[in-house]
Amino acid sequence: MGRMSALKDRLRADLTTAMKARDEVRSSTLRMVLTAITNAEVAGKEARELSDDDIIGVLSTEAKKRREAATAFTEGGRDEMAAKETAEAAVIADYLPAQLGEQEIADIVTAAVAQVGAAGEGMKAMGKVMGVVTPQVKGRADGGAVAAEVRRQLGQ
Repeated sequence: MGRMSALKDRLRADLTTAMKARDEVRSSTLRMVLTAITNAEVAGKEARELSDDDIIGVLSTEAKKRREAATAFTEGGRDEMAAKETAEAAVIADYLPAQLGEQEIADIVTAAVAQVGAAGEGMKAMGKVMGVVTPQVKGRADGGAVAAEVRRQLGQ
């Protein structure tokens, strides 16, 4: 097995700290996140250590689940549940790279379109552009938002 992920070490250490501080939200969120990481590690044919990049992927997914749940709860008038999901998403966000703004995403997409020479190719070039953009925005932007921006620029 490779070296331990520094991010996983940090999550574990912070869980211990949160438990000592009796910070319920942080400790329960970190416990769930660490479980999700463990599940991802044993999900394949053979168990493996996740890299920091892999863990950021897991964290992004977990944060997205919380945001979507919060929206659903808010729409259903269940504000207390929405607040809990939002609080958990905020804890997870502490461990994610700074999120890109709309303008930054647009700029990355514009550069990628130029790089692969996709201008004028329309939607045919979607895969090529996403291939260049995805590694640049990994963990830093919602995939759906990025795909929408690519579609917007290619559809012009």
